[in-house]
Amino acid sequence: MRKAQAAHGISVIEVREANGQWEMVRPSRYARRITASNTAFAIGGPARGHNMMKTTADPRGESVFGTLNNCASGKTPWGTYLSGEENFAGYFGKGDATNPHNRRWGIGTTPRQFLQNWDEFDPRFDASKIPTNPTALAGWWKSIPWIPAAPPSSAPRSAARRTRALGWPSPKTVAPWSTAAKMPATSTSYKFVSRDAIKPAGNGLTQAQANRDLLDHGTLYVAKFNADGKGQWLPLVHEQGGLTAPSGFADQGEVCIKARQASDTLGATKMDRPEWLAIDPSSGWVYCTLTNNSSRGTPNRPPTDAANPRTQSAHGHIIRWKEVGDFDGRTFDWNHLVLAGDPAQARPEAKGNIKGDLFGCPDGIAFDPAGRLWVQTDMSATQMYKGEFVNLGNNQMLAYDAAAGSFRRFLTAPTNSEVTGATWTPDGKPFSSTFSIPAKA
Repeated sequence: MRKAQAAHGISVIEVREANGQWEMVRPSRYARRITASNTAFAIGGPARGHNMMKTTADPRGESVFGTLNNCASGKTPWGTYLSGEENFAGYFGKGDATNPHNRRWGIGTTPRQFLQNWDEFDPRFDASKIPTNPTALAGWWKSIPWIPAAPPSSAPRSAARRTRALGWPSPKTVAPWSTAAKMPATSTSYKFVSRDAIKPAGNGLTQAQANRDLLDHGTLYVAKFNADGKGQWLPLVHEQGGLTAPSGFADQGEVCIKARQASDTLGATKMDRPEWLAIDPSSGWVYCTLTNNSSRGTPNRPPTDAANPRTQSAHGHIIRWKEVGDFDGRTFDWNHLVLAGDPAQARPEAKGNIKGDLFGCPDGIAFDPAGRLWVQTDMSATQMYKGEFVNLGNNQMLAYDAAAGSFRRFLTAPTNSEVTGATWTPDGKPFSSTFSIPAKA
């Protein structure tokens, strides 16, 4: 179990180019591991000290230990790394499935992830003994600063931080912008607008240190997509829109912790498994991948709507929106970039409307320094080369030609693996990228 926990989490490495080859710098003062075992995270925002955050490890509810199932990520303008935890429910054993909070998150009913039985050896993962553990330990955003090149002698090394004001949506991605961070979760789409402006470095602090508390104060919003191509951002604020104590939200901390339930109360649009998103730096359009939905009609995945139009969305789609005004705007326009699929399939909903190379289950998405949009896919190993996926091959990475409105394949992944994560050299010359391809089988 300890070995498995140590294999979860985040690796921070330093790389450099030497004689035309990339290499890892060893030793490096930046390098470290952040694991599921005992890496400490300070809790910030309105959930700090909340009763639902108090555990045996920290009865004060001010810190938690460990991170797991880290999915999409992003770099903030002030120089920190945000990572979101997904699909955490299966790591917790013996949760009370009759509890409405647990039921909304699948705690106690979700099958074990990869045959994990950590609850037998680590009490943190036994939800029957410590019911607050699933809430406190997983499903959050982490804000992790890099070690500065020449930190002030009084500066802490690199305290990692849980971003509680952002809510507990079981996050998948974040795309920082100067005024907002957009955050799709596994059922609805969110954005966070900070109360304060970004501060510059100074007074002996790096910019990351100067903005340490930036994400602790602000407003979390959830999206409602209307059939007319318009939408609204609904504020998740205590005492607004029915988010009151009689409705199960005693305070703002509980609104953040119960972000999904609060979104349901406000009537937000439930989406087809949002994953990553990216903002077009030239136009301001926000692109979000909706990987698929095989659970249509269940309580967490309601019937079709304009934004999620297919009854059985096996192949997923990409939606995009643009704020009316700046990124802190309360309304937006939206449309679909593409419905993934294969026109050779008999089922109309499986055909899609792709122009160019075919793909299914869009997941990772990013713009490169030249403004090109890249899309990566995550078809399950159980789907590949079968049924409606028979013609789609392995997972892949594609470039989108906006002028032609078409997709072109750039690379394919090994069988049964996912393509995810891309980065480029700061100047974009020569073109260079790295890809994380975790095995799924």
